[in-house]
Amino acid sequence: MSVHDLLVGLERAVEAGERRVWAVRCAHALGLGGIAVSLRWGTELVWFSDDVSARLEDAQFTLGQGPGVAADLGAAPYQVPDMGVGAGEQWPQLAAEAQALRVRAMFVWPVRSGEVRLGALTGYRVTPGPLTARQAADGLRVADALAGRLLAWRPGADGSTDGPGEAGTVDLHWAEVHQATGVLSYRLGVPLDEALVRLRARAFASGRPLTEAAREILRELPS
Repeated sequence: MSVHDLLVGLERAVEAGERRVWAVRCAHALGLGGIAVSLRWGTELVWFSDDVSARLEDAQFTLGQGPGVAADLGAAPYQVPDMGVGAGEQWPQLAAEAQALRVRAMFVWPVRSGEVRLGALTGYRVTPGPLTARQAADGLRVADALAGRLLAWRPGADGSTDGPGEAGTVDLHWAEVHQATGVLSYRLGVPLDEALVRLRARAFASGRPLTEAAREILRELPS
């Protein structure tokens, strides 16, 4: 299925609750293993096609490093055609995580409305190499279409029964992370930014996803 056909069928796929199927097909049409969309420079995962995509986004958020959280996406897409060359020096922990996931290349397109950047569309491949010019252009079309969809979305507006952690969902996947950050901020008497850094460090030190570290803190709250 072509990218054009997929974009035409985006609304229908959302209405039918087939976000994951659509995202997987879209990734394959772009020559990718998977895709994910995060808002606010990687601080909120809202759409992903598969477990590897979700884990890559979680790793970037936890570590605070990687192409998906890069502030400058003026030259779109941002391409890392070989995570084993150069990426290890720039993003050492992320490069190690990518290697564990057998990810060899990453590509990032801005999700934007006009000049306002809402977030990023990140794709990965298990083989090294740059995108073709057609793939790069098609990725921008997909990112623009998803920006429109995300701007129109409201929680529960489409009748979805998906929830955080479900592949393909449009939801606040890291809502518990933000809640736990607030708890730590109050408990430790530190600003929210510092509390998030401490939560990330806790997750990294324990080798667990950030969401699991957040749930542990929330479970400690009195019922």
